[in-house]
Amino acid sequence: MAQGARVEPKILKGFRDYLPDVEAPRLHMLDAVKGVFARFGYGPLQTPAIEYSEILLGKYGDEGDKLLYRFMDNGERDVALRYDLTVPLARVVAQHQNLVMPWRRYQIAPVWRAEKPGKGRFREFMQCDADLIGEPSIRGDAEIMMVGLSVLAALEVPAYVMRVNDRRILDGVLDTVGVEGRDKRLAVLRAVDKLPKIGPDGVRAEIAQATGLADPAIDALFSLLGREVRSDAELAEIGLALVGSEVGKAGVESLRELLRILDAAGFGKSVGVDLTIARGLDYYTSTIYETFLVGHESYGSVMSGGRYDGLMDMFQAKPTGSPAVGISLGVDRLLSALLDLGLVAVATAPADAFFCLFDAGDYPHVAAVANQLRAEGVRIECALSAGKLGKQFQLATRKGYRWALLQGVDERSRGEVVVKDLVAGTQEVLSLAAIGEWKGRLTGR
Repeated sequence: MAQGARVEPKILKGFRDYLPDVEAPRLHMLDAVKGVFARFGYGPLQTPAIEYSEILLGKYGDEGDKLLYRFMDNGERDVALRYDLTVPLARVVAQHQNLVMPWRRYQIAPVWRAEKPGKGRFREFMQCDADLIGEPSIRGDAEIMMVGLSVLAALEVPAYVMRVNDRRILDGVLDTVGVEGRDKRLAVLRAVDKLPKIGPDGVRAEIAQATGLADPAIDALFSLLGREVRSDAELAEIGLALVGSEVGKAGVESLRELLRILDAAGFGKSVGVDLTIARGLDYYTSTIYETFLVGHESYGSVMSGGRYDGLMDMFQAKPTGSPAVGISLGVDRLLSALLDLGLVAVATAPADAFFCLFDAGDYPHVAAVANQLRAEGVRIECALSAGKLGKQFQLATRKGYRWALLQGVDERSRGEVVVKDLVAGTQEVLSLAAIGEWKGRLTGR
């Protein structure tokens, strides 16, 4: 390309710029999420965006491996952008042997997947995970689910349900209908995981093609998975239906105990059993869950996770079982849904008020007053160019401000500031000494 040639400004499909009107509510959301994590005793972690490919390959199944952004770097190293935050976490735990167990951590960082973009689905997106490492009991599963549900409550999401299942129940169903062989069983689980996308007929066709399973067996599979479970008694009946599968029955009993804990802790109304929840990733071992906005399920799961005991063993010479359970919030998907539904206000103004400038020579005084206000908790953007007040008010309005501040010679001598409501068109003169009394009204906080 010739020097100075014009380059068309464009962006890769599935990627996006986050301008302030979107990034501001996203950061506000993440601040609330971090507060919930801290209340439960989870500490922050960060890992590199790029890992050696061998760290990531084989952890997500064949389909997941195909979605890796993988390349050779300038040092001829085979590397890949991280697909999620869980496998890098497993690498951290295996690499740092001095961690005190059980270890609670959260991480908020972008991940990359070379998949087809869609509504609320991007190739680069922010993932927000909380994980509990080293606790094998169902109490760990219950805690991590309570963390996730508390996040949605803190974000004031109006209606949601966390649909929960147990991989062992799915194994029991496969035992009962006669699906044998690891590859065939995984193929069935991956097909079932696509049920919301391709429907029952599509799942049936995919199972038949991948496994050769006969129609009567597929009918039996759907009969078991399609059962509604609204009570502990109905869940117990599922265990009775898993004839000869001790693994499946163990999954049922574990799920019953989990629901009892969640109900006792006050989360029962936000949780429902769904035996079609399969979670396509290969590393889940028992409890699995996905979370949906009630009435807006088309957005897909906005929070998911489960127990993945043994994943850390992939990085250790001597397998230990490595108990681990986690949950992941789809920040971009949830934010996109809440913005579309009008449940999150779009913040266009970066601060609380816009301080106008009468004359360039007044700027030192304006800067001093603005800093005084900032010290009191009021966020201030100062005009850097003097001009007619009408034009400055127009500029403030275009930036999304409701409040404009100005201070002439008279107000300065009296220690006052003029506050103009750009929406109502009214204004009042306030004393700087009374900042604490009116800053709540000014900022709306």
